[in-house]
Amino acid sequence: MLYAIALVLIILWVLGFFAFHVMGGIIHLLLVIAIIMIIFNVISGRRSA
Repeated sequence: MLYAIALVLIILWVLGFFAFHVMGGIIHLLLVIAIIMIIFNVISGRRSA
């Protein structure tokens, strides 16, 4: 589930970066959130294994 949300955020970042360069700050914030979610999922996955 987190990977799906992170993937959507990354896709929105790429689209926003190339199509709507005006909203660069918000799009980069979405990218940071996506990366944090991926790292959190990797860390929590290793802990439970």
